[in-house]
Parts: sequence; structure tokens; C-alpha cells
Amino acid sequence: MTLTSITTTRELAHRRNDGLDIRLLWDSASDRVTVSLHDAKTGDGFEVEVGPHERALDVFHHPFAYAAFREAARERRQLAQAA
Repeated sequence: MTLTSITTTRELAHRRNDGLDIRLLWDSASDRVTVSLHDAKTGDGFEVEVGPHERALDVFHHPFAYAAFREAARERRQLAQAA
């Protein structure tokens, strides 16, 4: 029996800066675009999905800003649900 792995994710852009590895990825199966960030110095990382009305390259060039915005929005939703 042969197992075949089908990868539907394509790297559209990649950059490295001061230990940060940032990739712009597109998954053709789900048509999702994400930005993946990995910090080689700390081992930390995260992924941010590009929203339907956002520019993928803006998220790619400013992943920390978009991640902070997403986290703040999530916290607001949690507070509203708790109220």
C-alpha cells in the first residue's frame, strides 16, 4: 500500500528578518490565505488569516499589528458574551 500526501498549500512570499521567518501561504483547497510567523530566537510563532476585505501583502508586512487586532477583537467578543 502506498500513501500519497497531497499538499494544497503554496508559499506565495517569504522573508526573513532578525530571526523572524514570515511566510504568506495560500491553501487552494479552502481558498484561505494566511501569514505564518516563526521567531527562531524564542521558538514562538503564530498564524494570522487574511480577512476577505484585507490586503494579503499588508498582513504579510505587518503580521504583529494584525495579530494584535485579532486578539483585541476576540477579547471584546468574550467580554460581550460574558455581560
